[in-house]
Amino acid sequence: MGNLKVRVWDVKHGNAIFVRTPNNKNLVYDLGRGDYSENSEDRSPLETLYDHYKIRDIHYLVITHPHRDHIDDILNLDKFNLVSLHRPVSLDKKAILQGISERDRPKFNKFFELDESFTEDATDSTTISNPDNYGGVKINVFQTEELNDNLNNISIFSVLQYEGLKIIIPGDNEYESLELLMERSDFRDAVKNADILIAPHHGRESAYHTEFLKLVNPRVTIISDGSLCDTSANVKYSSMSRGWRVHQKGQKVKRNLLTTNSDGEIYIDFGRNQEGKYLQIEIK
Repeated sequence: MGNLKVRVWDVKHGNAIFVRTPNNKNLVYDLGRGDYSENSEDRSPLETLYDHYKIRDIHYLVITHPHRDHIDDILNLDKFNLVSLHRPVSLDKKAILQGISERDRPKFNKFFELDESFTEDATDSTTISNPDNYGGVKINVFQTEELNDNLNNISIFSVLQYEGLKIIIPGDNEYESLELLMERSDFRDAVKNADILIAPHHGRESAYHTEFLKLVNPRVTIISDGSLCDTSANVKYSSMSRGWRVHQKGQKVKRNLLTTNSDGEIYIDFGRNQEGKYLQIEIK
């Protein structure tokens, strides 16, 4: 028996997720930074992991795609021993660096430094294809490499499954890439009837795909984004989610949709105990 712990950080318009597996492996999905509750652009999830969680090893890092809101915290990676990196393939470095500001250029240079240094395949002890490496957590990964004219659409799409429960972390994939992925039977099988969906592309209309949502059928959808805007699809995601009782200020409240901009950081704990499998979601 064990549990999978997930922390979805409030990084304003961005994405940053920390996962602790049942065998104490540390997984990080994207490197956004910032905080609404502290009105800060600079709060670093990686610094929190290092200083407060006392973490020194990141066993598996996924950078879903190299947009600034997904790599903003990348310069703090040097504090850690990074074991394994997963990022999109077929990147056009020259095109990505074109137009990048001088302020942000060191972050993109760091991304490509990592990209060029992790060139060997994962070892038997680090590959995600073996759930035993991650305490029994099954990790499925998908990507549509052919849509490389839009970096959002080549985002790494991840599905984590443990003890019959499932969380989907899709990066910024938009409608076009979801449409292609939905043609694959292995993708449809992987995403069907999930418990937690991190909304693709920050819950924006450009990534809303009705048939995908029907298939995923999430209990709760989480949107990691800045302030609500005209392109937000929050109402649609809420109506397509089944709902779950969330721990909220000492009470259990049924919620279909959680957003980092209004709920802050979101803590998810799921696995199996003496009473069977369980799912706990908490906002503080």
